[in-house]
Amino acid sequence: MIKEMIWEVYTVRNKKPPFEITEAVLSDVMEISELVGKISSTQNLSTSPILRRQNRIRTIYSSLAIEQNTLSLEQVTAVLSGKRVLAPPKDIAEVKNAYEIYDHLAELNPYSMDDLLLAHRTMMQGLVREAGEFRSRPVGVVDNKGNVLHFGTLPQYVSSLMEELIQWTENSPFPLLIKSCVFHYEFEVIHPFADGNGRIGRLWHTLLLSKWNPLFAWLPIESIIHDHQTEYYAAINQSNAQGEGTVFIEFMLGIIKEALTEAINEQPVAQSKEEVRWTKIAAFLRTNHIIQNIDVQNLLNVSPATASRVLNTLTKEGKLVKVRNGRYWAYKLAD
Repeated sequence: MIKEMIWEVYTVRNKKPPFEITEAVLSDVMEISELVGKISSTQNLSTSPILRRQNRIRTIYSSLAIEQNTLSLEQVTAVLSGKRVLAPPKDIAEVKNAYEIYDHLAELNPYSMDDLLLAHRTMMQGLVREAGEFRSRPVGVVDNKGNVLHFGTLPQYVSSLMEELIQWTENSPFPLLIKSCVFHYEFEVIHPFADGNGRIGRLWHTLLLSKWNPLFAWLPIESIIHDHQTEYYAAINQSNAQGEGTVFIEFMLGIIKEALTEAINEQPVAQSKEEVRWTKIAAFLRTNHIIQNIDVQNLLNVSPATASRVLNTLTKEGKLVKVRNGRYWAYKLAD
């Protein structure tokens, strides 16, 4: 409790949450920027409806699983597909509520207190009495094993501290990548709501990142957090013990790097025009013994001259062999 009071005084006087920019933080920021460039140049996560839905479902499942929701990924998918699922009504309601607010993520202003309260009201409607309201009572924060991590900020300070945190996040000159991690940690320290702080903190982290680059709206960072749930709580606990958020910031930057790396490794490698043409010709020759110029014209929608150049190039590369087919030349796969 003494540490909480010290943190409150520090925040009020300095208007800046306590953390350090370490070499590890700077290195991670540069790596993340490079990874974002790679994924943006080869695949836009926000343009594939199937990928969007898959990642959104993974996000909701993982964020709720961290909070002890019992539904499996398959059950979450079924619920969001309108199918009946045999599960606790509370867990089903959590899934539906989470999907509703994530579905309106692009409409939220990360620097609006009203939008923050709206997000909590949507996420927690029908689940808690104070949905969409800051808590009115003191709370203690525990991990998934029941261990007390810290005591939340006294309720009379919550509103003013949240206002200061939002203003700092909007106006600070630090990169948004760093500020999103700071916000996430300080939000959990303040613990402004009676319930739902973890899922709202992760939602707002994603919202802030999406304002830096829209691909983060569809990147399932929560899924990686779920995979490292023990380390997630440990980072919060260690930062609490040190009275500043550096450890948590470094942890979350590592999570973001892992999520981006996973997305890059899972995406198909873009093929060049020549590779696409060869793939089509090779597929044709798997069901036909030979291929002629006219076949290539129709297959690739090219002129006779272009078809000849393609066939000659593939022959020089050793992929095709030129053979006689009656009065005409044809090509077959090289042995």
